[in-house]
Amino acid sequence: MPASPPTDHAAVTAYLFGLKPQGTKHGVDRMRLLAAAIGHPERALPFIHVAGTNGKGSVAAMLDAILHAAGWRVGLYTSPHLVKIGERVQVGRRMLTTPEIVAYMDELRPVAERIAREQPGDEPSFFEYLTAMAFLEFSRKHCDIGVLETGLGGRLDATNVVTPEVSVITSIGMDHCEYLGNTLDKIAAEKAGIIKPGLPVVIGRMPAEAEQVIRAVAADRVAPVVSVAGTFGEDLARYPATNLEGDYQRWNAATATLAARALAPRWRITGKDIADGLRHVDWPGRWQRVKIGGRLAILDASHNPEGAQVLDGNLAHLVAETGRHPIVITGVMGADRAGPLLATICRHAQEVHLVVPNQPRACSHAELESLVPKEFKGRVVRATVDQLFPGPDRCTAGGAGDVLVVTGSIYLLGEVMARLGPGGGAGDTR
Repeated sequence: MPASPPTDHAAVTAYLFGLKPQGTKHGVDRMRLLAAAIGHPERALPFIHVAGTNGKGSVAAMLDAILHAAGWRVGLYTSPHLVKIGERVQVGRRMLTTPEIVAYMDELRPVAERIAREQPGDEPSFFEYLTAMAFLEFSRKHCDIGVLETGLGGRLDATNVVTPEVSVITSIGMDHCEYLGNTLDKIAAEKAGIIKPGLPVVIGRMPAEAEQVIRAVAADRVAPVVSVAGTFGEDLARYPATNLEGDYQRWNAATATLAARALAPRWRITGKDIADGLRHVDWPGRWQRVKIGGRLAILDASHNPEGAQVLDGNLAHLVAETGRHPIVITGVMGADRAGPLLATICRHAQEVHLVVPNQPRACSHAELESLVPKEFKGRVVRATVDQLFPGPDRCTAGGAGDVLVVTGSIYLLGEVMARLGPGGGAGDTR
């Protein structure tokens, strides 16, 4: 541990990111120690707890919008961030500022050092520091309710120190198998760890075997369950509408709707609140349309096999809509994710630019090239984010009439969005 605490944003972010190579720390015991040491701020307000393989961030953002439409002061905790760490902790959709992050680290670091002295090995992780900041911020800003997204899994996630008003499990797919298990039922059991005795559970669209596991856990804990499929069926026309594009966002909107309805009557959530909230969801980087140099560009974090299935339909719709096969820029964490994603991309792209996000787990150019289907006849180009996006509102890939799609790792999206923003600089994407 460094001898002196970091005192500015650069030092604080360097310290926080320096904790990541230590690996993911499993279990909630460290978070319980930290929460107790700072006075249990997580007990100062009620929460909605959201887990799932895909869609949990979108559902959390939708619930934030619905609760805001109903007039409540809402704290939102999500991960990872796109450009700035402060995106993870928001009150009224105002993200934590740089000075606030520094101040919280000044406060939390001595507490963490004391814990480490008294119980060696139990110093908080990167995620646990941010979770503590969220609890403190929501408590001190007098939030009426918090929407809390799990980081990884559910049962052993640091956020699982809360007893929520409603538990939500958005979807189950094969991702993070090294931590959660290599079958859908094992992964479902980990996500179901957020279910609390007697409290309502909302289930999004998922495979039957995963839903069966979650229902069994809920039954054991006498927790009432409502599901998207059971309520809305298979006809997408019956699903709630949202300003976020894609069929999967209609599924997420249905999940958020059921979660809002599951809240106790004292929250006074009306059908109008739900509809208004779903029409005004702010959740960047999910099939987000932007203009780059006057060209249509799509920014979409599709980073795992389940996400690749959704991307397949979205790209097909895009080709039908524009009459052009897009130029796709992609970078991915791990070959197990990159394979399905590149197979999907190459069914629709005219050209693929391969980049390596600034993350130690990112696939190399050679790894990505080896996963491009042999039948793909378009150009495959090695590139960097700096080359492709040399400044705000600029992209060097393709020509004036081409449609651009940036997809893959959320870390790639963050690097690109930082380059496109004012100043074209780097974000907190290490």
